[in-house]
Amino acid sequence: MSNNIYDAAYALEKVIRESDEFKNLQHLYKEVFADESTKGMFENFRNIQLELQQKQMSGQEITQEEIDQAQKTVALVQQNESIAKLMEAEQRMSMTVSELNKIIMKPLEELYSDVDPN
Repeated sequence: MSNNIYDAAYALEKVIRESDEFKNLQHLYKEVFADESTKGMFENFRNIQLELQQKQMSGQEITQEEIDQAQKTVALVQQNESIAKLMEAEQRMSMTVSELNKIIMKPLEELYSDVDPN
């Protein structure tokens, strides 16, 4: 294995791009965006999601009305088979990335958990 950390990162990127999980996600994404109605529904869902995340990160309070609207939108998009499949694939890919992050961060975690570095 290369000692160059960036070479390893680019190699990991290539493996991810070539993985069945990523190819499936890519296929489902294209499927959702191929249909204008489904695309619009999905984009509306993403916009609501992003707005709520931005409010939360900036410390603004999310109203009950916004929560209700988000829940209705989630229920609606989950009824669309293409979007539901895409969301499931996104969740699986997110879990994979999270697991990879844990592996990558393990040396730092071990370093900082060692109370006696000698």
